[in-house]
Amino acid sequence: MAGAAGASAIGAGAIGVTTGSATTTGVSGVTGVVVIGAGVVGLAVGRELALQGLEVMVLESENAIGTGTSSRNSEVIHAGIYYPAGSLKARLCVQGKQMLYAYCAERGVAHQRLGKLIVATSPEQVAQLAGIQAKAAANGVHDLRQISAAEARAIEPALRCDAALLSPSTGIVDSHGLMLALQGDMENAGGLLALLSPVQSIGVGQGTASHPLRLCTEDGTELAARFVVNAAGLNAVAVAHRIEGLNKALLPQASYAKGNYFTLAGKAPFSHLIYPVPEHAGLGVHLTLDLGGQAKFGPDVQWVDDPADLVVDPRRGDAFYAEVRKYWPELPDGALQAGYAGMRHCGRRLQLAHAVAHSASSWPSQPDWLRWRASWPDRFCRCSRPCTCCPS
Repeated sequence: MAGAAGASAIGAGAIGVTTGSATTTGVSGVTGVVVIGAGVVGLAVGRELALQGLEVMVLESENAIGTGTSSRNSEVIHAGIYYPAGSLKARLCVQGKQMLYAYCAERGVAHQRLGKLIVATSPEQVAQLAGIQAKAAANGVHDLRQISAAEARAIEPALRCDAALLSPSTGIVDSHGLMLALQGDMENAGGLLALLSPVQSIGVGQGTASHPLRLCTEDGTELAARFVVNAAGLNAVAVAHRIEGLNKALLPQASYAKGNYFTLAGKAPFSHLIYPVPEHAGLGVHLTLDLGGQAKFGPDVQWVDDPADLVVDPRRGDAFYAEVRKYWPELPDGALQAGYAGMRHCGRRLQLAHAVAHSASSWPSQPDWLRWRASWPDRFCRCSRPCTCCPS
């Protein structure tokens, strides 16, 4: 098992943790909290817990941080426009946006507050802009401004639309630079990172008296912990199934929505992110920019069975041309190239996929060790809104 710099081994194949009261046979060491997954969520959780003075170890199955969903997304800092008013996502997105901009400025993480245009390309869509603006205001986003077609054209000469909403607080971020900063903060606060450390099983009440959770990794290392945070991303459901004694009926089936991106050959004639007015199945084929100015279009939604199916079929680009030309009619033929694909869970009861486990004296009859947001809708699409696009 490989660990990050600063993690000292306590035996062959063991992760560097405090030996403490690890008296249970086979337990290599103990730590306060184990976070499973070193993507942006796992590293952010590990950082915060370490800054609070807890012993933290982040276990990552791959040979580097952020190789999953955290490296396959549009890297957009969202304003918090579309989420249902009063929802956790709405609150956390609006608050988190400000915190993320401040953190990036403080830590020197590359980012840009480019702004976004939500474009209406028909009179019917123009009528929807006021509703989008009102929903944003209900979420605490008060900087949206409706502009005319002429104003939009003055900002983006290549754009064609009937009207638009300008979201000045939407931006982009270097996701890998963000994760490196989070990792650095965590390690500076005493947290540890262990790479190539896939978790094979989690046993409740099998550790020590003070650290009752027992984790076994594939190389045979065994750890005792007080708390375990499942931040394994696409593997979160599989990790949850490895919790011994857990009623598997509580867990969702893993359903995977693949999002394909196509990149633009050559320089994009846009300096803002361009989003169409949302449709019932998602946010539409939008244009985003990276920090180097490269434009990409997507994602679409493709249901797949294998989360490792990340190859983009060039033939899917045919549908992209029609969608993009609704707001950029001059998109040249042959300008789109198959880029990359992202993957996300979608389906029923995903609120259980990122469970947080901790000990309970009455396990398993009183499963208060499992915390989730039971109030989420039973069906929701990739934007976490109730819809009819997700399979039942």
